[in-house]
Amino acid sequence: MTSSTRTPTEELSATAGRHLLLNMTPNGSFGQGGQDLFVVRSGEGPYVDDADGRRYIDGLSGLYCCQLGYSYAPEFADAAARQLRELCFSPLWSASAHPTAIELSERLARIAPVDIEHTFFSGGGAEAVETAWKIARRYHALRGDSTRTKAISRRGAYHGLTLGALSLTDDPGLREPYGPGAIETRFVSNTNRFGLAPECADDDVYTARLLAELEAAILAEGPETIALLIAEPVQNRGGCITPPQGYWPGLRTLADRYGFLLVADEVITAFGRLGEWFGGDCYAARPDLVTVAKGITAGYAPMGATLVSSKVTEVINRPGAVLNHGYTFAGHPLSAAIALRSLEIMERDRILDNVRDQQGHLATRMAALTDLPLVGDVRGAGFFYACELVGDLEGGGFSDRARADLVADLVPRRLREAGLLARVYNRAAPLVQIAPPLISDRALLDRIADILTDTLTEASARL
Repeated sequence: MTSSTRTPTEELSATAGRHLLLNMTPNGSFGQGGQDLFVVRSGEGPYVDDADGRRYIDGLSGLYCCQLGYSYAPEFADAAARQLRELCFSPLWSASAHPTAIELSERLARIAPVDIEHTFFSGGGAEAVETAWKIARRYHALRGDSTRTKAISRRGAYHGLTLGALSLTDDPGLREPYGPGAIETRFVSNTNRFGLAPECADDDVYTARLLAELEAAILAEGPETIALLIAEPVQNRGGCITPPQGYWPGLRTLADRYGFLLVADEVITAFGRLGEWFGGDCYAARPDLVTVAKGITAGYAPMGATLVSSKVTEVINRPGAVLNHGYTFAGHPLSAAIALRSLEIMERDRILDNVRDQQGHLATRMAALTDLPLVGDVRGAGFFYACELVGDLEGGGFSDRARADLVADLVPRRLREAGLLARVYNRAAPLVQIAPPLISDRALLDRIADILTDTLTEASARL
């Protein structure tokens, strides 16, 4: 095919194959002689259009970022233009700051979990997690607890791909190519009940079991060596895993008992994904630090942040103490202005109320998918759900053929053909995940559920 007869997607794929390295992608599979990329050209409302003009429901909110969809660009452009006319850049460095970052930090303190009063800005989620680790280490060192050099995370968790954050991520395929982790980390069970004994359906029983396992791990490692425990209010990796009642208060009790800091990784769950400003509020979480990114700017600019409790800042802000950590572009004026505008829009247009109003209906539609033979479990909250698929082998596993035919091919292909962008995992636990924009109305949520139903019904018949 000559270049004059190529589609826009084919042209762009060929150029990308020559010059662009994609994230988390077998880059050698694309380009000349390889498969085409999925190239997103534009967006409107909850939809995106590809380079060839086909329209899709963005059922993942641009990888959990675009809380407001794609129709607020004029407002964000106005906020950006105002900021750029006034100040294009100034670092938060060496006793220097700028008004927009100061205003955003004050705004975040007003909506943050109880006792969270300070913000350290960064460029994204992994940097926010790295910052949480370094603040925790600095906190303990200033208190004379220099032996606290270990972390606790949960099995299957993902907290980022920089070397520190990667140490807290339980995925050997991601960690092992880069050698030993930078942080010694003990992994404990997450809160996924699927496939467990029937008594784990009882919240009190299950919470007690999880907290007993965690306490045993703390004691085995030595409480005096643990700097922090990090967990997501709803764990993304493994499929929107919600906690049982009492779990987060139990984490708070153990953190206080043994002296480590509790970190809520809210990179995905903050800013309305679960119907609250912070997802941990749904589960009575009382963290010492909170990591955020993604939805803080609704995807209109890059930004991350680590929110810090007064308990911690009382130590790290002691006279003469230096927080010797930073990023050149932390709290960039443009990103800060866009984050402020995003928070303003969410309040003005009652975005949280929309999630609260629609989440029960979405939960009902998603739960109905468990009637299909291919769907073993549905779990999630707010606008954040996953279906765990079960296959043709005893115990629900997939044969190699069924995994290749259904999970790797038919399900993602049919979803895309039906106009829905969703996430289909093809790992130890095959999953289909959705996280639609928070502006989605009932009709759109029904359309998403209908596409999932039709696709998984066809796959079940093929199984």
